[in-house]
Amino acid sequence: MKESVTEEPALPPAQGEEEHLSLALANSAITLAGGHTVDLLRTPALANHWLNEHGLAPVDAGVRDLCATRLRALREQVRSLFAARDAGLPALPAAVTAINDAMTRVPTAPLLQWDDKAGPYRATPHPTTEIVDHALATLAADAADLLTGPDADRLTACGSAPCNRYLLRHGRRHWCSTRCGDRARAARAYARRTQPPTE
Repeated sequence: MKESVTEEPALPPAQGEEEHLSLALANSAITLAGGHTVDLLRTPALANHWLNEHGLAPVDAGVRDLCATRLRALREQVRSLFAARDAGLPALPAAVTAINDAMTRVPTAPLLQWDDKAGPYRATPHPTTEIVDHALATLAADAADLLTGPDADRLTACGSAPCNRYLLRHGRRHWCSTRCGDRARAARAYARRTQPPTE
């Protein structure tokens, strides 16, 4: 029986996910209203689908349990760093180490190759067994770029509980979606209506 890869979040991408793959990775585990959670990396097939949808692996990459686990582990480290940045707190050293390890696990320079007919050329090796390493390196480098670049001050957590997504703030918007914004406004209005009058 083939595993379904159609589990999709009920929310559109958060502001900034198109520019920063690490933001999309951080938001691949979503807490929705009512306590429902969606994990887009929950299984190897879902992880393969997510990587393919984000241009990080071919559709037939054959992601296995270990690779999906590594991808979920990097997601938690990225989320930890985003949370620390958003709260103005020091980062956990293990999270910084995980990002650096992922970035340095693959060659960054195109290596010299030699074809008997075409002669010498340079290319970055990318065998199937290293697809996930390359994806993790790309995601980790993007997280490092986001945390140290001009968008870092715009990084924030969605302001509508229980949502756990991150976004790049645009103006005063602190919500990852219209749905979350509506829920936060409704909660504020309810709190105002039910607040006892002050004398």
